[in-house]
Amino acid sequence: MPNPFSVRRATLADVGTIAHHRVAMFRDMGELEEGGADALHQATLAFLRRLMPAGEYVGWLASPLDRPTEVVAGAGAQVRALLPRPVGDGQTLRTGPEAIVVNVYTEPAWRRRGVARTLMEHVIAWAREQAMGRLVLHASKDGRALYEQLGFTPTNEMRFTGELKAP
Repeated sequence: MPNPFSVRRATLADVGTIAHHRVAMFRDMGELEEGGADALHQATLAFLRRLMPAGEYVGWLASPLDRPTEVVAGAGAQVRALLPRPVGDGQTLRTGPEAIVVNVYTEPAWRRRGVARTLMEHVIAWAREQAMGRLVLHASKDGRALYEQLGFTPTNEMRFTGELKAP
């Protein structure tokens, strides 16, 4: 059965939708208090307006086939430099930029219909086309099973939770 939605690349005109998805994503994960929503929204708008024209953020949006102007889900990739590193036999080097998948969000009424999978397939295809040296993401509990099905595996990453601001 064909997908009941279409996927397109996001443009600068879509930054408001992407910012909305980012706020909703962090709310759903329980990581955003209501008082912080506007600040996150505004900071995301400024970030995207700077990084999208530079090609450092690429996004995809999904819409129902019968309502192409209604965005029901989205996903993005932030491109960043990656230092060369050995892989496999220790003699082969991985080079090139890295893409970190961000802003994967589906509106509640469209969840469990395959839209996030299709968006992620677009992200993976793009990463291959761009010869990314690595593709990574931080998975929410709800998204982990999908990402594992698509070939992502847990790694040794750890996150520093101490204070980084100078005293």
